[in-house]
Amino acid sequence: MENNFQRKLDLKLILSVIAAGLMSFTGVVVATAMNVTFPTLMKQFGIGTATVQWSTPGYLLMPSVVIPLSSFLKKRFPMKCLFLFAVTIFIIATVMCMLAPTFTVLLLGRLLQGIGAGIALPLMFNIVLEQTPFDKMGFMMGIASLIAAIAPAVGPSFGGLIVNTLGWRMIFAFLLPLLVISLAFGLYAIRQSSVTEPISFDVPGYLLIIVGFFCFIYAINSASKVGWISLRVIGLFFICLAALFIFVHHTRHLDKPLIDLHIFEISKFTFSVLFLILLQFICLGIGFLLPNYSQLVMGENALTAGCILLPGCIIGAILNPFTGKLLDHCGAPLPIFIGTVCALISSLLFAVFITIASTTALAAIYIFFALAQGFTVGNIMTNGLGSLSHHLKADGNAVFSTFQQLAGAMGTSVVSTIVASAQGSQSANMAAATMLGTRNSFILLLILALIMAFCAYKAVK
Repeated sequence: MENNFQRKLDLKLILSVIAAGLMSFTGVVVATAMNVTFPTLMKQFGIGTATVQWSTPGYLLMPSVVIPLSSFLKKRFPMKCLFLFAVTIFIIATVMCMLAPTFTVLLLGRLLQGIGAGIALPLMFNIVLEQTPFDKMGFMMGIASLIAAIAPAVGPSFGGLIVNTLGWRMIFAFLLPLLVISLAFGLYAIRQSSVTEPISFDVPGYLLIIVGFFCFIYAINSASKVGWISLRVIGLFFICLAALFIFVHHTRHLDKPLIDLHIFEISKFTFSVLFLILLQFICLGIGFLLPNYSQLVMGENALTAGCILLPGCIIGAILNPFTGKLLDHCGAPLPIFIGTVCALISSLLFAVFITIASTTALAAIYIFFALAQGFTVGNIMTNGLGSLSHHLKADGNAVFSTFQQLAGAMGTSVVSTIVASAQGSQSANMAAATMLGTRNSFILLLILALIMAFCAYKAVK
């Protein structure tokens, strides 16, 4: 069937990408929107901060352990079946969350949503990789990246608006029509472009992935509370590394592993992955720092703080398809170079001017970083995946999507710990302490941006 499928950019391909993309979109929107509901949930369900915060890492964990399965699932099951399973479980989970009588039910619903999102995100990119004409690959990867990129911008402002006016349950109610549209588009448009086969499932390898990623997420979630050098955090990271080391050793002896680790022997792919990890780390780090800084230091209200990232995110997201076309016509080096320069400029400006810049200035500087995302996210993935042979692209897609999830969680945790440490040392003056912690965080992000520039050079040379 693989050889008989004709790649063409038609309505069905576009609707297929939109169908899977809408699920990914709703998954990210609900993740970021729910962060503003914590005080309300604590009051309504009579729970503490430590309990309510599991809503976010618990949700992050599920895509992290589902996405590595994407290569196996693609080879084993038809794309439409995978999509229908994902969208069905997501709709059921969304209704559970909307009607949840207890926090336990709400948390279970969030975990099920994470499973659906974990299937949908790599499925979207697999559809693009398998069905798009090669001369339109950059454009369609840009479309897919646009869908994923605009969600973080919409989430906080959407969540804040709905919570303040209609209540937190309506966050889930407003997502249901999008999921129904996704279901309709997917039923009509998703096509099968590759042959499925009854391959065996590596249970021990998957259990090692679950243990490793659970310990990683739990460790970074704990680090902000008990410190990075606490016995708990160090122990969790040790277990994580041990599990992943055993997984690598185990995988090398399998004919059909969950993820073919030979992809990391290709330097262009490896440096593309490292670039995206650093970019996602910086992105989520900034996403925490700017709203927090604007409220605690500059005295802005929650709505203004939530919207400070919005202009940049919208501009960057809309830019994705056009920068993808640039790749189609000029190759990967040019858009990745432009994006890397924008990332360096924004990181430098934040590090130098964070203590004196106005809210408007910070929003303007962030536009530079959003441009960096628009020029690089889809294109660095296209560049890395383009270096792999056809039978390895699904494995590469799984790696990209998995590390995006983990890097984002790491970025938020690291910068929040830096800020919290500064606040703890100067508790008498919260504004000054927050300013110090934020400045130190941006210096770290600038260093990471410089390393990212080196990865960009290695990825495209």
